[in-house]
Amino acid sequence: MNIRERLEERETQILSPYAQRSVSTRGRMRYEPECDIRPAFQHDRDRITHSKSFRRLKYKTQVFLSPGDHYRTRMTHTLEVSQIARTIGRALSLNEDLVEAIALGHDLGHTPFGHSGEEVLNRLYPDGFRHYEQSLRVVDLLEKDGQGLNLTHEVRDGIVKHSKGKGDILINDDKEKPLTKEAEIVRIADIIAYINHDIDDAIRGNVICEDDIPGHLRDRLGHTVSNRIDTMVRGVISSTLENGTMQMGCGAELELYMVEMRSFLYERVYDSPVVHSDFIKCSKIVEDLYDFFLRNPDIYLKETGHDDFYDDPVACVRDFIAGMTDRYAFSLFEKLFLPMPWSIPV
Repeated sequence: MNIRERLEERETQILSPYAQRSVSTRGRMRYEPECDIRPAFQHDRDRITHSKSFRRLKYKTQVFLSPGDHYRTRMTHTLEVSQIARTIGRALSLNEDLVEAIALGHDLGHTPFGHSGEEVLNRLYPDGFRHYEQSLRVVDLLEKDGQGLNLTHEVRDGIVKHSKGKGDILINDDKEKPLTKEAEIVRIADIIAYINHDIDDAIRGNVICEDDIPGHLRDRLGHTVSNRIDTMVRGVISSTLENGTMQMGCGAELELYMVEMRSFLYERVYDSPVVHSDFIKCSKIVEDLYDFFLRNPDIYLKETGHDDFYDDPVACVRDFIAGMTDRYAFSLFEKLFLPMPWSIPV
């Protein structure tokens, strides 16, 4: 019995009956020999962590554009989602490797400039743009120079089904539910993370102050960010354990307060003129780059280093822009559209 098999045997002994075991994975898109050290979902987690798209997350906006050192980026958001999801997953005796792989991969397809970049591509691209679908495209096709990461079906399913937008906190429609309980955890961990850390950053940036948060929400959820995260995490764990069927929950009252907190966040932070005005300018950058590369395919090929288009040109341009970091988009816009000082040979 090799190391992987011993770890798979340990999963059988310690995980909940509701957990997704590595040995029972539905497999990968393409066959490959199994690693003799790492179970399938641990292998997926490692592939995501070592990918270029994961490294680029550190220079993609979460909420605040080009913030100071203590503000979240898309990378730190991803790590906070992973930490919260793993805490819940461990308490429920689910598969932490699967939880972590989904969490680390869930935002790989996010655009530069946060949701404003996503909104522009959704408007411009003929079939629309959704970052969770792009995340799946990244791991299936774009990573490793077109080879993709060849992840397991469970991780891919969790990545593409992680997003809720402004919908219900919990999944009530069976058609929308992911295949695994681990993926359901990531969905709720994502909202717990961004509700709290985006409010924390907004307070740090003087967009709001703690007293602006409605009093009944602070009284029920907590008067600090860490208290509120703790309340939400404990609510998910206790409610899920109490129902006896591992039906993911947090209690009707807590869910209502979380929805109210999210609405407050949209109204006072995301849609605030202080925050929104910069992203109107960023939207112009995304739109101009998109139009420019469609009109100048030769420059697109030169900039990307490709010999030819690997897909429909409009899809290739979408992929290129979605994969940009904020700073790369800034510098590329400057190079393509702004005049440079004339250099006179001496």
